Amino acid sequence: TKEEAEDIKKKIEAAGGTLVSMYSTAADGPGVLVIFDVPDPVAAPAISGTVVASGAIHNAHLTRLWTQDEITQVRLKAVQLRGAYTPPGG
Repeated sequence: TKEEAEDIKKKIEAAGGTLVSMYSTAADGPGVLVIFDVPDPVAAPAISGTVVASGAIHNAHLTRLWTQDEITQVRLKAVQLRGAYTPPGG
């Protein structure tokens, strides 16, 4: 409902985040997909947990989205770690 959407938006903003978009879904029963941005990665699970605890939503799934620049950094770090890692027994 519009009231629930506004409540979710307020929780995101209270955590210093921004609601990017919100979509209704028909897959796996009626549902909602909420895309939001928060400056602190700890805030996302806190927001999700608070909304679930309120009873506004159930069966929440939190997925971290990565920018292309972040993925590049992840790949560079993986290259560094490959050289430093020896598997057990290897």
